[in-house]
Amino acid sequence: MVLVLVIGDLHIPHRVHDLPAKFRKLLVPGKIQQILCTGNVCDKETFEYLRTVAADVHVVQGDYDESSAFPMSSTVVHSPIRIGVIHGHQCVPTGDLDSLSAIARQMDVDVLVSGHTHTFQAIEHDNKFFVNPGSATGAWTGLYNSEPIPSFALMDIQGPVVVTYVYQLIDGEVRVEKVEFRKEDDVVKDAPKSTVMPQNIPTSPAVASSGW
Repeated sequence: MVLVLVIGDLHIPHRVHDLPAKFRKLLVPGKIQQILCTGNVCDKETFEYLRTVAADVHVVQGDYDESSAFPMSSTVVHSPIRIGVIHGHQCVPTGDLDSLSAIARQMDVDVLVSGHTHTFQAIEHDNKFFVNPGSATGAWTGLYNSEPIPSFALMDIQGPVVVTYVYQLIDGEVRVEKVEFRKEDDVVKDAPKSTVMPQNIPTSPAVASSGW
């Protein structure tokens, strides 16, 4: 089992001063094995903060990370799951599933992580799984008139099963939902089904087993 933090579009300090305090309280060092960041980190201090949460950090370049040395895309493997990471501004129209699906095929990945919309999404499409962690700070975006809900995601990868928990800050309280994806092919189709059941955060069974 691997616990992966999926986070992005922080826009610190240009649009938001800091992460919500309740998110910082959850993101403690030593509990998460890997971080996948969709970009728009925007300052070195925020990047260094992510490195205190987990040593293995993969950040891609957002449209406000022009001066960074982050790559435009990244691929990580937790066999048999292949995960691709992009910021999402490459997707036209923005957030379009068919366009994202084409990118996932091009990258040859089972899971595509993207951001840019500042809105959480976790959905299966064309036998692939698409995760957008939203904006961890709830930073504003010109794409929509409404104010984004601060959010991030945790992916609990158990072989061919990816159990994704989304954490959202709604009315001052952190709420969690669970979405499950299973890679179906001849190799893994007989793997046991996940028995993870969501409970009130931060102690859902999958998280609790990792020390959360």
